[in-house]
Amino acid sequence: MSEVTRRPVRAALSLGLGAVLALGGLALAAPASGAQPTAIAPAGRPAPPNPSTSTGYGGAVASVDAEASAAGLEVLRKGGNAADAAVATAAALGVTEPYSAGIGGGGYFVYFDAATGQVSTIDGRETAPAGMTSTSFIDPATGKPYAFNDAVSSGLSVGVPGTLATWETALERFGTQSLKEMLKPAILVATRGFRVDQTFADQTAANQARFAQFPATAELFLPNGAPPTVGSTFKNPDLARTLREIALRGTDAFYHGAIANEIADVVQHPETTPDAVLPAYPGTMTAADIAGYSVVEQAPTHIDYHGLDVYGMAPSSSGGTTVGESLNILENFDLSAADMPESLHLYFEATAHAFADRGAYVGDPAFVDVPTETLLSQEFADARACVIDPDHASVKPVAPAPLTAAGCAAAAAAEAPDSENISTTHLSVVDKWGNAVAYTLTIEQTGGSGMTVPGRGFLLNNELTDFNFAPATPTDPNLPAPGKRPRSSMSPTIVLDDGDVRYVVGSPGGSMIITTVTQVLINRLDLGMTLAEAVAAPRASQRNTASVAAEPAFRAAYEALLTPFGHTFTTSAEIGAVAAIEVGKNGLLTAVAEPVRRGGGTALVVQPAK
Repeated sequence: MSEVTRRPVRAALSLGLGAVLALGGLALAAPASGAQPTAIAPAGRPAPPNPSTSTGYGGAVASVDAEASAAGLEVLRKGGNAADAAVATAAALGVTEPYSAGIGGGGYFVYFDAATGQVSTIDGRETAPAGMTSTSFIDPATGKPYAFNDAVSSGLSVGVPGTLATWETALERFGTQSLKEMLKPAILVATRGFRVDQTFADQTAANQARFAQFPATAELFLPNGAPPTVGSTFKNPDLARTLREIALRGTDAFYHGAIANEIADVVQHPETTPDAVLPAYPGTMTAADIAGYSVVEQAPTHIDYHGLDVYGMAPSSSGGTTVGESLNILENFDLSAADMPESLHLYFEATAHAFADRGAYVGDPAFVDVPTETLLSQEFADARACVIDPDHASVKPVAPAPLTAAGCAAAAAAEAPDSENISTTHLSVVDKWGNAVAYTLTIEQTGGSGMTVPGRGFLLNNELTDFNFAPATPTDPNLPAPGKRPRSSMSPTIVLDDGDVRYVVGSPGGSMIITTVTQVLINRLDLGMTLAEAVAAPRASQRNTASVAAEPAFRAAYEALLTPFGHTFTTSAEIGAVAAIEVGKNGLLTAVAEPVRRGGGTALVVQPAK
């Protein structure tokens, strides 16, 4: 396992009051001649361009949102690097995608430094407060775990946020710009508002009953008691003020003082309406828990796949180990578009076995001994591959392999039921120097805990529900503990070819993130698809469950071909929302976001190819 260092939260440079007050009225510079127009449009004006695929040079940004991608591209155009642009994009996503990301959550940041050839990571995952124990999710009245949906919308579910500490660390370690500067686009969008699209309206409507039970959330996200209408302008002046305060005082404004006290108060004393039906269990988080937060900087995971170097996020994320193990297993087989049914069958079997090992062995390495090196070894994957029948699906759940796996040995055990939610967001950036960022960030559930910090404009996460509520195995690595990071499936991934960036990939989707990233990579590397085709192709996810979760288009195209292998299917309306970039010959950048999923994303390049 790599050596882990912890980095304390430090304040950014202070600004003069006049400069901070001006942040809300900034305008972005006009694009250079020949470049795509990227200024963030004021309310009532045309929105930024939102192509799902762009090709060109000079840098690229891909995300789920047009405003956010435009903010990141503007940073690249003005000379900022990939780390700078990633922070600006993420901050804007916290405004326009508040149900998936924001300063009340956390995430994982993977960075490639072209000058050194090194890949580094920042673990900004939320942590459990000091008052949490292994039985915190057990109802003392019954001795059984709380109902999952009840636990979600509660103070008990809220982890200490790591997003701002991640941004600060990324800029200090890799960036060239200040946090103050990178918050400007987000402050502008929060101040003047953004156009409500169908996705935002639908997500609000889906959470209306839950949001209505928390007065501060209802006031912000249910104006006049109802979700905002498509085409209306949504403003968040409270969030703009909060971000201005952080720009003025640095991250100390969040992790120390008033904001930290207010977060702790919401967690310990959730305020609901008199007619609320949610139990809204109180949590134990204190201001001291928040002040004590630190990110973890550590080495990435690494495997070789078809001669390419695939780097991902090490535990506490299970993304890097499980994507890596899946690809290592598939290295034993010849996948091809010429035999798509068998290729998909092998993909399902590989991820099922990797998920079995994920459940048995992966947790926060500060608390459990995670066998990362073994899980990523080709020898371990080869032992898994030899139990896969190319013609028949295995009976699910398959057992995790013993860490001494050789030949086709396997041990008897079952994986814990999956409860990780499908929300989250991802962004990918490459700059003109060849630096790259894959950054996945989240507040967990769509809408997080459902609790907004009054007067601050942001939702708190429900990340602690990613812990197992009760032991799944005698040595369960993912039970809660004070200061522990819950296991995650976020899988920001950077692929190098002979030391240079070739692909940057990631997605939201809960535990289906792992299969989404794996499927996009094999679509591109094995099945002959372009990157745009690899992202748009219908998806399916096998996570060591009896049935494969699949999008309707996947079932229509492949179910009849895969049924003879013994696979059965359930429908998942939508799997993932990928943002990816490919660096081709002569530095040609192909930036790709979803054309349809989650309302479609936006991929932009600094200098479009003619």
